[in-house]
Amino acid sequence: MAKTPRAWQRMLSGRRLDLLDPTPMDIEIEDIAHGLAFVARWNGQTFGDFPYSVAEHSLLVEQLFTRMNPKVPVKWRLAALLHDAPEYVIGDMISPVKSAVGPGYGALDDRLAAAIHIRFGLPAQVPVTIKKAIKKADRISAWLEATQIAGFEVAESNKFFGVPDPKLIDGLSISLRPPVEVRSDFTTRHAELIAQL
Repeated sequence: MAKTPRAWQRMLSGRRLDLLDPTPMDIEIEDIAHGLAFVARWNGQTFGDFPYSVAEHSLLVEQLFTRMNPKVPVKWRLAALLHDAPEYVIGDMISPVKSAVGPGYGALDDRLAAAIHIRFGLPAQVPVTIKKAIKKADRISAWLEATQIAGFEVAESNKFFGVPDPKLIDGLSISLRPPVEVRSDFTTRHAELIAQL
């Protein structure tokens, strides 16, 4: 008799998250912050003594999104912070791998994102206009990361990620930090945004 493969993961909080049917009750910000602080972007191919984590990237995207949309409601700033939150369970796959895996990856990401959004008082689906604005901030973040820590030339980054508005990136520099610091900052930023809802 064939054994049914396990489709859930035990979280450090003790929660058991079912990847095929995630529920908001099984999601904790501490699990998200911890997982994202240990998931490396760029498949770890970055300069420095620490990986550049998805948690650090998420903080930068929220900062850029807020610079681009200073009057946006706080809930959408929270959505920007959580835009890659499903990766605390499924990891950060680079775009070529996502393409190779196919539509199943997107469906899994969407299910997890909906549960995460509901858990923190957001609609399951973020409006398309907000999603596009977050994606724009995400691309600017990718440009900064590519040029500052991933070894890309500016011209190459411009080609892949677009040319960012110099005013938006003014004063932003990436420094790699220990995961415990990033985890703490992510959790703190989440709490600040939740308190403003």
